Amino acid sequence: MRPARALIDLQALRHNYRLARELSGAKALAVVKADAYGHGAVRCALALETEADGFAVACIEEALELRAAGIKAPVLLLEGFFEASELALIAEHDLWCVVHSLWQLEAIEQTAVRKPLNIWLKLDSGMHRVGLHPKDYHEAYQRLLASGKVARIVLMTHFARADELDASTTEQQVAVFQAARQGLAAECSLRNSPGVLGWPQVPSDWVRPGIMLYGATPFEVEQAAAARLQPVMTLQSRIISVRELPTGEPVGYGAKFTSPRPTRVGVVAMGYADGYPRHAPTGTPVVVAGKRTQLIGRVSMDMLCVDLTEVPEAGIGSPVELWGKQVLASDVAQQAGTIPYQIFCNLRRVPLDYYGE
Repeated sequence: MRPARALIDLQALRHNYRLARELSGAKALAVVKADAYGHGAVRCALALETEADGFAVACIEEALELRAAGIKAPVLLLEGFFEASELALIAEHDLWCVVHSLWQLEAIEQTAVRKPLNIWLKLDSGMHRVGLHPKDYHEAYQRLLASGKVARIVLMTHFARADELDASTTEQQVAVFQAARQGLAAECSLRNSPGVLGWPQVPSDWVRPGIMLYGATPFEVEQAAAARLQPVMTLQSRIISVRELPTGEPVGYGAKFTSPRPTRVGVVAMGYADGYPRHAPTGTPVVVAGKRTQLIGRVSMDMLCVDLTEVPEAGIGSPVELWGKQVLASDVAQQAGTIPYQIFCNLRRVPLDYYGE
């Protein structure tokens, strides 16, 4: 059996959720969209259900998967609904729903629902992706109340640059939000993972931890709170072949690496078809048999090569950690010119093995 697999530490997941609650002093929706960022939404939600205030997903398909697995906690649809016909399912399965557009508001007004809805009313405070314009926010709130179809409204916005700790954009967005919600008596939700970790002064009755749940920092610089996170996923495999090369020999497609000295090369059963970033360059850290070494040459579909010259005890069958507790996913992502969000979400073909139940 191919040795590539991802180990998912559910105890670390719970630690990170508790850290979000501790740092924010607020209620927290665990964001498990995109299959819990590649970690397995159902298993992660089941591991958190006894203590989570609720969950957040992108769409109704993801929410229904959680309900089918027996998850009874609140589930928020972060993109709301895409067609008015979904409102019946939202009410039937007691889902919470973001409203970010006037057409969604109009659909609620015009659709009969079996019970009042829990709505999170989203303001565009400066990200300019989705959300109501500030000039429409008060009226939208009042129309939802007047519709008689809403049980509760939470006010929310989303930060565009909270992962940049020296940027003023977050404070500007908070100011826009506070002006827009003036006079509206409702709870609010502003802080995502970087907001929880890096912007403690921002008021938020609800927080939405995502990437931090999985133990990866959203920042490109060291940050004290992020240093307390515990990696949840360990991507691992084994050495399947060893080559002894003299100086001047190329390795892999395109001869992107040429041995600068006599080099011992290990081949690992892991490639971009598994989700390991193809553009990770020579020098990207890996751990083999407990020792740190580096990737060499171009990543292939099913295999990649590592330098075993300084790991003489390693051979066929030796364990390899591609990222996890010894090699941070954020370090691999930075080397590859991407972000940990993407490398987690790109994981595929690799079995997920859970522990720490």
